[in-house]
Amino acid sequence: MSGNLAAGFADLDTGRRERTGFPEVVFCQGKEDAFLRDIFVRLYGANGEVMGTRASPAQYEAVRSVLPGAGYDALSRLITARKEAAPEPLGNIAVCTAGTADIAVAEEAAQTAEFFGGRVSRIYDVGVSGIHRLLSRTEEIRRANVVVAVAGMEGALASVIGGLVSVPVIAVPTSVGYGANLGGLSALLTMINSCANGVSVVNIDNGYGAGYIATQINRLAVAGKATQ
Repeated sequence: MSGNLAAGFADLDTGRRERTGFPEVVFCQGKEDAFLRDIFVRLYGANGEVMGTRASPAQYEAVRSVLPGAGYDALSRLITARKEAAPEPLGNIAVCTAGTADIAVAEEAAQTAEFFGGRVSRIYDVGVSGIHRLLSRTEEIRRANVVVAVAGMEGALASVIGGLVSVPVIAVPTSVGYGANLGGLSALLTMINSCANGVSVVNIDNGYGAGYIATQINRLAVAGKATQ
């Protein structure tokens, strides 16, 4: 049965996993601590697990006061809590970055995919300015069911990877760059205008969105291989 738990300030979607295969995730940024505590406790009780994105250390402490077993990763800014151990990860999702400055967004993608049950291969600092670094990892990237390409500056990494692999590429523009990067807009426009086939694009710095979509594609690939 699907249903909602009304908390006065939040109408929680406790039936989302049944409809979509994924439980509701909490966007923490801007939420009051009291709201977060209540939301996390309710979702944890309903689903047996809960994840929050864009959380500050102070917000984590607020959540931990009511869910002592919750964990926090300062780089990805994710809060996670589970009643039971995570299942054995499935498939293969490659998360690539152009530079080390893009890793925070990449980790949001990678850890989101891992929370939802995917096996993740991290391939960091393979930007086009040192193309040999990417080419030396090509075979590893090609073994993935889906690739997440995270890049700031001009955002060329996704196009290059798109021309090297036979699987979908999810491009994530980041706000990393100098003034004309325009907070990630230049990378976003480059990725949207990519001439490489099979490249799709999420919003600037949206590692969570990329990790979610990558998980959907990975699950389809795993299911397809199981029926062969």
